[in-house]
Amino acid sequence: MAYPSIRARRPLIMGRRGAVASNHPVATAAGMEVLRTGGGAADAAVAMALTLGVVEPHMSGLGGDGFYHAWSASTGVASTFNGTGQAPRAATIARYRAEGGIPNHGPLAVQTPGMVAGLAALHAAHGTRPWGSLFGAAIEAARGGFAATHALRHFCAENRRRLEPDALSRDVFLPGGEPPALGALVVQPALAATLRHLAEHGPADFYRGALARRLAHAMQAAGALPDAGDLAQVSALIVPPIALPYRGFELRQTPPNSMGFAMLQMMRILERFDLTAMGWGSAELIHTMVEAKKRAFLDRERHAGAETPPLDVLLSEARAAEQAAAIGPRAAHLPVRAMAETDTTYFCVVDEAGNAVSAIQSLNSAFGSGVTAGETGILLNNRMSYWHLEEGHANALRPGARVRHTMNAPMVMKDGRPWMVFGTPGADNQVQVNAQVLVAVADFGMDPQQALEVPRWSSSQPGQESNFPHGGEDQLTLEQGIGAATFAALEARGHRLKIVPDLEGPCSVEAIRILENGVRMAASDPRRDGWAGAW
Repeated sequence: MAYPSIRARRPLIMGRRGAVASNHPVATAAGMEVLRTGGGAADAAVAMALTLGVVEPHMSGLGGDGFYHAWSASTGVASTFNGTGQAPRAATIARYRAEGGIPNHGPLAVQTPGMVAGLAALHAAHGTRPWGSLFGAAIEAARGGFAATHALRHFCAENRRRLEPDALSRDVFLPGGEPPALGALVVQPALAATLRHLAEHGPADFYRGALARRLAHAMQAAGALPDAGDLAQVSALIVPPIALPYRGFELRQTPPNSMGFAMLQMMRILERFDLTAMGWGSAELIHTMVEAKKRAFLDRERHAGAETPPLDVLLSEARAAEQAAAIGPRAAHLPVRAMAETDTTYFCVVDEAGNAVSAIQSLNSAFGSGVTAGETGILLNNRMSYWHLEEGHANALRPGARVRHTMNAPMVMKDGRPWMVFGTPGADNQVQVNAQVLVAVADFGMDPQQALEVPRWSSSQPGQESNFPHGGEDQLTLEQGIGAATFAALEARGHRLKIVPDLEGPCSVEAIRILENGVRMAASDPRRDGWAGAW
């Protein structure tokens, strides 16, 4: 039998008993080891989350935030674990206006980190292995070092300005003033010691113990605003996912302050169109999806912030009908009120029992603030730059509040069980690339590896960028493989195009598709260092 017309570069990884996919092979191996030795999906997710914070240090870590979306096979119940920190109590609009705005890096960009709280809540609810037993791979990678990849070297070189002012960050990620050589070992002994302490003393110590005191002292010494009181106030939010039907499936998402609702709104609009009749990769399909995205993002900008948006209105049939009716044959140029690709990581797990975790975590920009918190070895986020400084904006800075996050961790259900677990890093690009993957698999019947490799697009609107000062271009970026004929047809519809080489588009999707016979299909995106495993 011939291969299908869309042939993926990577094989589809399949197994009966478990599957994992992440943005780094070392983290994928850590998750597989936990599953093979009898751990569950939540245990594997904790091990992978910690390991990713070491081997993909530019994307996530103990100094960042995360969302963890879990489904229990024994109860049939899904929960989301929101591990996002709050704005420091000293962070006010007046203070940042006096500074001339919110910096994108440096100590004043640091927000109180929440990732450890989210992981701890996930583990307390669903873990079967002791907390401390899940740190081995992360500690080993930090203590003995991990090999620098092409992707890491690219991000180190691209972020010199962010890393050079901090001596500790510079020594690790720009040794001798240059990115680590390909294959060079990146060793983080201070982080290894912190991980050992966290394994031995438990997650509460990160916020209210000896580690919290050292972390608070280091942040204050660096000039960051979070203090011991801010750390002590951090706790995870545990809430059910939000959901909508799509083509006979149920699409579940992480609720606000995640912007997962923007993907739900996109799919609600798109369900009113016969996408398969348009043809995969056609100008008509891309145009329709882009226009749905633009309208969802207008609502995102109006409503997403520290307060809960009116989801009953935004996700209603009436709102979808109104927005679908507004999509015409020409591109609409719709600036939003306020597109940056920030740097995040995504991973997913399905274990032998069928338990599933969809997880995403981030420092915000690559290497976050660029500031390492002293002897802890923890690289700190730059999440403060997500806030707005306009009074009355839905996302206006408020001390002690959670900022809106582009991070989202979807899960697709069929007949009450996980059908596909998938997601991606990529800030404002996340929900629109997730939508493309879902349409490719659910509407066009692609396997997950095909869906992750086909050429993709991303849309930006003026004012869309999540990072301060919240700019953005009116532009549609497309990978070259979409084809010249489609480019010409999109330009004729009024889209302003930017063409990039294949695999140079945004995001890095990981996915696991669960078949009716129990086979797990695991797929990884070749655009970064992603890797999938199954057994």
